[in-house]
Amino acid sequence: MNSHPTQILNVDDNDGARYAKTRILQSAGFEVLEAANGTDALEIVRNTLPALVLLDVKLPDINGIEVCRRIKAESDSSTVLVLQTSAALTGRADKIRGLEGGADNYLAAPIEADELIANVNALLRMRQIQVDLRDSEERFRQLTDNIDDVFWMFSVPAREVVYVSPAYATVWGRSAEALGQQPDDWLAAVHQDDRARMAARWERVAFEAHYDDEFRIAGADGQVRWVRDRVFPVRDARGQVVRVARVTSDITGRREMEALLRAADSNKNQFLATLAHELRNPLSPIRNAAALLGAIGEGAAERQAHARDVITRQVDHLAHLVDDLLDVARISEGKIVLRNEEVDINGVIAQAIETAAPLINARGHHLSVEQPDHQIWVSGDPVRLAQSVGNLLHNAAKFTPTGGEIHLAVRVTDSARVCISVRDNGIGIAKDNLPRIFGMFTQVEVPPDRAPEGLGIGLSLVSHLLELHGGHLSATSDGIGLGSTFTVDLPLLHVGAGADDAAATQPTPESQSGGMRVLLVDDNVDAMEMMGFLLAEMGYEAHTTADANEIEELAARHEPHVIVLDIGLPGVDGYQVARRIKSNPQLAHIRLVAHTGYGSPEDRRRAHEAGFDAHLVKPAELSDLEAALRG
Repeated sequence: MNSHPTQILNVDDNDGARYAKTRILQSAGFEVLEAANGTDALEIVRNTLPALVLLDVKLPDINGIEVCRRIKAESDSSTVLVLQTSAALTGRADKIRGLEGGADNYLAAPIEADELIANVNALLRMRQIQVDLRDSEERFRQLTDNIDDVFWMFSVPAREVVYVSPAYATVWGRSAEALGQQPDDWLAAVHQDDRARMAARWERVAFEAHYDDEFRIAGADGQVRWVRDRVFPVRDARGQVVRVARVTSDITGRREMEALLRAADSNKNQFLATLAHELRNPLSPIRNAAALLGAIGEGAAERQAHARDVITRQVDHLAHLVDDLLDVARISEGKIVLRNEEVDINGVIAQAIETAAPLINARGHHLSVEQPDHQIWVSGDPVRLAQSVGNLLHNAAKFTPTGGEIHLAVRVTDSARVCISVRDNGIGIAKDNLPRIFGMFTQVEVPPDRAPEGLGIGLSLVSHLLELHGGHLSATSDGIGLGSTFTVDLPLLHVGAGADDAAATQPTPESQSGGMRVLLVDDNVDAMEMMGFLLAEMGYEAHTTADANEIEELAARHEPHVIVLDIGLPGVDGYQVARRIKSNPQLAHIRLVAHTGYGSPEDRRRAHEAGFDAHLVKPAELSDLEAALRG
């Protein structure tokens, strides 16, 4: 219950004296309650909590000194002011006894009106100061008790603890009682590498009463925390530093985040350097091979054939890098789309081996495969699953010395899971690198005699793709030089015999162009002319243009069966061109094939809506190009 700031209880058994004091108080603007004995006075105090009790010492039932003692003894009424008065007990000893009994002041009657009002106002002012101080202290306590930071107050120059908040025990792992007995006890928890520096700072705090520093705390559990420690001077009216206020914040999370950001920045820089390296590497053999294509003289045909093989391999390598980068971007933005179906793992393994076989053979590795005779079915995107396993085989081949052993095994676990493991006897992975190898742009350290290979995104890409399939990728290694094992874990759909593996790679059928006429439209003249030459070699009749405005005229003149159209043409939208062709009755029957660098699901959808019959992503495989031309 809150007390009434202007309510006064007037207690006196003398009716005339009580009446006179009441009138004086009311004339000064106070609300006055009355009581003629101590019992009634105590009851009114309990129920109303007046701001002040004007209490006569001599009462018929309980003397005023006892009434005062009881008022001050109760926690709810202990702050109620008591002004004792007496007409008989006016000696020095009487006043001392009254004040020692808890009274806030003692007046001898008769009391002049102005003297009574002045004493009442003085006591009320003192009470208001006390109330404000208690409110301030309560706000301070609520603040310091409910923040995670440690708030301290030390005297200067003694450096004794005046106050420390409850967070001290949580952050420091030490008791506030021990700190009170030994003000430097907090130093015992400071990390040994930081302790001497902080002890020296603390010794100078009386002269340098302000600092902002960061150091480590070693907890009793062995956990190390980083804290930010700030000290501020508290000055008296003369400007002298009499205390220091101290605020200590746990910044472990911030420090860890900063470390992660530094690592990410380092990985980013390494990735950009590696990307430049990986993109430049194929350009040199491509340029040299292009020069050899014009060779003449003895052995020219053989050199030209070899140059074409080099160009094909290097372009495939560049396309693989670009595909990985695009996949990472799609996964990061949540735009990658799986085309899920029932997939036979045998077909996935066959396609993955076919993809990785050129690199495995080039490095002279021996690949052994262990898989059940029966079919194992999972739900997923067969292309993405084959890409994932093929990526693991590529990694094993890249990081295994020439003539190494690679073992691929497939098994079904008792918990209805499919495990695909790729084990090699290559360079291995250090134990401290294992937890981070699936991070984006992360590359493990390689021996000094080997340059880093790849962009550091392959394993992260595989891990994300498998998670989209409800699976998991894990890695184990006994250390550097002891090989490594990567294990794919996928949910099993069912097991059993079924149709022959439809995903197994079939030989590419020979071209059956039948003299088909093809119109190529692309602003990249080199790319367009090379494709035109290639189609001519395959038996097609190829016509080319880099100007989209000529399409209708050339189509009417040459009557092509297929138009292969680049979407990103200068000054015109390839989708609009496609709609224009399909809306022309004379050209609507012509098959439209999009050949573009845009290959996201959204790009394919837009191409289909614009009227394209097929969508190829540059650079297109020869088999895919023929399939798109023939429909």
